[in-house]
Amino acid sequence: MSARRKRRAANGEVHNDERWMASYMDMVTVLMCMFIVLFAMSTVDAEKFQALSNSLATGFGQEASDKVDLSDGYVVPAELRSEETEQEPTPLDLAKQELQNLVEIRDRIDAALKQAGLREAVAFDIDEHGLIIRLVGAETYFTGNSVELSELAQRVLTIVGGVLSTIPNEIRVEGHADPHGSPGPFPTDWELASGRAARVVRYFVEQGSLAPERAVAIGYGSARPITARTDEEGMALNRRVDLVVVSDQPEDVRALLPALYDQLEAATTAGQ
Repeated sequence: MSARRKRRAANGEVHNDERWMASYMDMVTVLMCMFIVLFAMSTVDAEKFQALSNSLATGFGQEASDKVDLSDGYVVPAELRSEETEQEPTPLDLAKQELQNLVEIRDRIDAALKQAGLREAVAFDIDEHGLIIRLVGAETYFTGNSVELSELAQRVLTIVGGVLSTIPNEIRVEGHADPHGSPGPFPTDWELASGRAARVVRYFVEQGSLAPERAVAIGYGSARPITARTDEEGMALNRRVDLVVVSDQPEDVRALLPALYDQLEAATTAGQ
């Protein structure tokens, strides 16, 4: 040992380099954290992991599902799909559905009248207001130039009222007369037409077919003829009472009903 080293040792000035211990402690800390993470990963909930795995497989197209929005690639809950993917019905869609409803009502009345042998006593039509049940030929339903219902009229109205009592629609009863004037006791066609409409409404209400709040009576007099013919048959067509099952759809939907009904009737006729 040299004389210089001997002097340093004697004076206590020699120190060991301990900086390597800091790096060693950092490495041990990192290793400890890594093992903690590995331990946590080894205790994953098996059910949650399987659900996640299935969802990922479905989203990437590995498994078929009827609950997947393929355009976005993720599983869409049913309650959200019904709100986001279903389109609002168009006026045409609503009109077609409403036409089907009205035709079903017509067919029920038609079948009941056929069973009673009274099918020829009425005519049907559908316009922008709804289903029209037309009682054509006032003499068939009312005693001469009066508002009193004939026996046939009561039979027909009982059958029709039985169907009308099962639907929620408003029923509008419209009275019409021919343009040749009333010989009495009513001073004008309006009184005669209004009286006959009101008598039909009264019959429905008294028989329990309609609640008063569902029924409306209107008299048009001779202002709305359905034919311009002036012969006896033409005048008989204009002397009528129309029962209108009023559609509750918006105006733009109801405006499509006449054309759709014409198409339906044409297709039915062609298929016969």
